[in-house]
Amino acid sequence: MKKLINDPSSVVREMLEGVVALSPASMLLADENVVIRSDLPEPARRKVAVLSGGGSGHEPAHAGYVGSGMLTAAVAGDIFTSPSTDAVLAAIRAASGPAGALLIVKNYTGDRLNFGLAAELARAEGIPVEIVVVADDVALRETVSADRRRGIAGTVLVHKLAGAAAEKGLALDEVARIARSAAERLSSMGISLGPCTLPAAGKPGFSLGEREIEVGLGIHGEQGVRRMPIAPVDQLVSLVLETIEADGGLGSGDRVALLVNGLGSTPPMELSVVARSALAALESRGVTVERAWAGTLLSALDMPGFSLSILPVDAGALELIDAPTSAGAWPGGGAVNRNRVLPSSRPAENPAESVTVTASGQQLQKTAQAVAKALIDAEAHLTELDGITGDGDLGASMKRGAEAVLALPDAAFADVAGGLMAMGDAVRRAIAGSSGPFYATALMRASRHLAGIAAPTSADMAQAFSAAVEAVSDLGGARPGDRTMIDALRPAADAFIASLGEGQASREAWQKAVAAGIAGADATKAMRPRLGRASYLGERALGHPDGGAVAVTVWLKAIGSA
Repeated sequence: MKKLINDPSSVVREMLEGVVALSPASMLLADENVVIRSDLPEPARRKVAVLSGGGSGHEPAHAGYVGSGMLTAAVAGDIFTSPSTDAVLAAIRAASGPAGALLIVKNYTGDRLNFGLAAELARAEGIPVEIVVVADDVALRETVSADRRRGIAGTVLVHKLAGAAAEKGLALDEVARIARSAAERLSSMGISLGPCTLPAAGKPGFSLGEREIEVGLGIHGEQGVRRMPIAPVDQLVSLVLETIEADGGLGSGDRVALLVNGLGSTPPMELSVVARSALAALESRGVTVERAWAGTLLSALDMPGFSLSILPVDAGALELIDAPTSAGAWPGGGAVNRNRVLPSSRPAENPAESVTVTASGQQLQKTAQAVAKALIDAEAHLTELDGITGDGDLGASMKRGAEAVLALPDAAFADVAGGLMAMGDAVRRAIAGSSGPFYATALMRASRHLAGIAAPTSADMAQAFSAAVEAVSDLGGARPGDRTMIDALRPAADAFIASLGEGQASREAWQKAVAAGIAGADATKAMRPRLGRASYLGERALGHPDGGAVAVTVWLKAIGSA
């Protein structure tokens, strides 16, 4: 286990101390793990207090939602463990006045018991208290009765509605009615790609096969209602929405708020892909998404995965959702962009005119296709190499460029110069990063070198190759010995020119070029990198060849066998 903690037994308190240190609007009770607003007036002037909480490990819930317009206080138990009755009672006493308190409780036995008993004790002291239980997990629709379902990420939306209602100065019964109505209409479901690790346990809570996922799980590291093979995001989103729909929580004509929640270690990139899919799927069902958010709002420690929460809304609910809050973890906004794509500004291409394709152009196309297929086949190997000393994107980049070349029409290869220029344009559009500019520049420089030559000789091609290599050096500044693609390119180009100059046939000369390129790439194993991302590793890169140089050898060999 690798965790940025001091001691598992003190992690909750130290976490809360860190949260409060960065939130001037909140304070931490001295003798309980309770975070409370620091701007509360004297008890007699307080509005309805809205409290929630539960086990820790769900950050930024619940302390992150303490602030005006949301939670008045949050009670934190140990990781995935309900807080004690005394902690909840302390929070009620510290946060409430004559207007009373609303407790928002996720539907777990420990939470219900401890919050419920604390409420009874507070009532005995004369503090009005209402409880709203959130049980939004529709994955359990065929497993348990509706009142026994778990409370999961949709609870955050109930926090927002209740907090905004209380901030308006509404009475306790009305704040409770709004929260209870939202909880009854709320539907959520989660999917996990793997387990989480509790600091006290030191190991994952369960294990999954490499291609397995858990469907319909809670937020405490437990397994789901079933296990299935990993599938594309669109299919997983459809599975969740179909379950919500079957439970009666979704229908054509509905207006909804959508919460795309990360379970702890899901990167923003993937959550955005999920959000895109969910919005498209809901809109295709005739559902209007009035507000939507994507982020980690209620987690399960470091679990990879997501959940979707759907809340039907009307004008009144939207007013409460849009009301301001100082809670630091509430993402705000939520407006859905209805105009998402700007039409292309690229000039329309004229219909292709009839062109005469030269024999040399046809040969270039055949060679280019062989190179492209070889690079596609080498994707996994290049990715592995680049992952050792780079950022791991080389294989995918080469594949995208290869596919772009394969998509070129026959007319693009009317002659060699035109074909090289078309390939350069295709690669430039298909590959970002560094590979795209390098290869596009090389191809364009070679094209200009051969312009006007209808049937280039081997010597012409050798000089064009050398010019292309020089273009790469000019663009990136690399020279032989820097541990880059140049260490394979320069020896190959020089060997080709030299062998032709010695009178060798073009095929034999090219084989010498291939051998020189392979030797150059192999030599990079012993080179300390001076350019590129590998240079950040220093001597740690030694013993492994440069991925870009190895990619060069892939297409050098493919040309030789074309």
